[in-house]
Amino acid sequence: MNYLLVLKLIGFVLKTEAALMLLPLAVSFIYGAGDGIYFIYTAIPLFIIGHCLNSIKPKKNNFRAREGFVTVSLTWIVMSLFGALPFYMSGCFNSFIDCFFETVSGFTTTGSTILSNVEALSKGLLFWRSFTHWIGGMGVLVFVLAIMPNTGGSAIQLLRAESPGPSPGKFVPKIKETSKILYMIYFCMTAIQVVLLLISGLPLYDSLITAMGSAGTGGFSNMNLSIGAYGNAAAEMITAVFMLLFGVNFSMYYYILNRQFGLVKSNEELKLYVTIVLSAIILIAANIMPLYGNSILQSFRYSIFQVASIVTTTGYSTADFHVWPMFSKAILMTLMVIGACAGSTGGGVKVSRLMILIKAARREIGMIIHPRRIQTVKADGETLDNGILVNVLVFLGLYAIIAFIATIIISIDGYDFETTATAVLAVLGNIGPGFSLVGPMGNFGIFSGFSKLVLSFCMLAGRLEIFPMLILFSPRVWRNRAI
Repeated sequence: MNYLLVLKLIGFVLKTEAALMLLPLAVSFIYGAGDGIYFIYTAIPLFIIGHCLNSIKPKKNNFRAREGFVTVSLTWIVMSLFGALPFYMSGCFNSFIDCFFETVSGFTTTGSTILSNVEALSKGLLFWRSFTHWIGGMGVLVFVLAIMPNTGGSAIQLLRAESPGPSPGKFVPKIKETSKILYMIYFCMTAIQVVLLLISGLPLYDSLITAMGSAGTGGFSNMNLSIGAYGNAAAEMITAVFMLLFGVNFSMYYYILNRQFGLVKSNEELKLYVTIVLSAIILIAANIMPLYGNSILQSFRYSIFQVASIVTTTGYSTADFHVWPMFSKAILMTLMVIGACAGSTGGGVKVSRLMILIKAARREIGMIIHPRRIQTVKADGETLDNGILVNVLVFLGLYAIIAFIATIIISIDGYDFETTATAVLAVLGNIGPGFSLVGPMGNFGIFSGFSKLVLSFCMLAGRLEIFPMLILFSPRVWRNRAI
């Protein structure tokens, strides 16, 4: 383990986080919120610590896979610990664990909250709370790779450890250039949504908060009733469309910019994603129509928004879907698990893994019927090797095991099964709201401090695709010999 290189990179990330706090500090001064001092008190020691760590000069600058995984995991944990300090100093939270939970929820773009009155927070704190979504959406290390000095070809290990999906890659030969392209697309799409929300009638501050939550598919709002508080159908549809767009693999946008429309049109994951979304919208709209006076427009308005919010794991709400019929709730719960596309800012197990699982199951059935026939699993015309298939199956197995264990642990708090189970699914899938007491009209403040730490681990595991968090518990990874 190259400890010095890991510490050096973490130091650079902490310096970056200190610089990013200047934005909520500026917001605080602009709106006279009076909370700017909390960001100053946090940013100064954060920069000093980061600078000291970043000044370390390791003997070797090459990353192996384990350094990449460890760096990513520790980076997200340390960033969340420091990012929680402004909340803690404000006194708006009951404990540091609550502040940590809220910050982890922000950076992992989960959107689960322990706050019952969001509007009581000052403008600067609310902005920082949503800004963590935008930072974590595309990935902390992806951003760092775009701005930091060259780390060499081994930087791909960081991208692989942090990027969502079974097979992250790069568009251009240099990782630094790939990261820049990703963030340019990310920034431009966010800016376009802000402009459209302004045109729809939302104030600038609210437009920024909503766009950052949509871009990172996080779902933190500055309103207690989320997007539904505005009663603005145009803003809802704009947000729904952009949530779905941010749930698409960003490779598709790169292909569009380069006029490689054939690659977009033939992408199997995108086709399945669109099919799932349209099917869910139609089925739920038909099911909830009696609740809205048999109005087709109202039913589709709420169905489109909620399907977009849940499948992309954003978590915004315009209606209390906990009171919807069980059929609709079952569809939403299924969407919670599936999530968005690989290479997007969304969470869940990813549409690509579902697609690979279906194809693998079809192959196994075919081999039973025709045992002598050679059968392969293909995606977008390319044969997938057994390593990818094994990785997908192991990931899904670990996902289910973590969900089961976490549900058992937090059941000690004594809440009903629907609350307990959907709370775990909501945080592990980085969705935000669950059902019952943790539904869109509830919050996670009901859980004990220990349960909040367990749920925080689930948020990190879900966002980092499980393996980077689990590798921290392996004694072999900390030894100074190669794995």
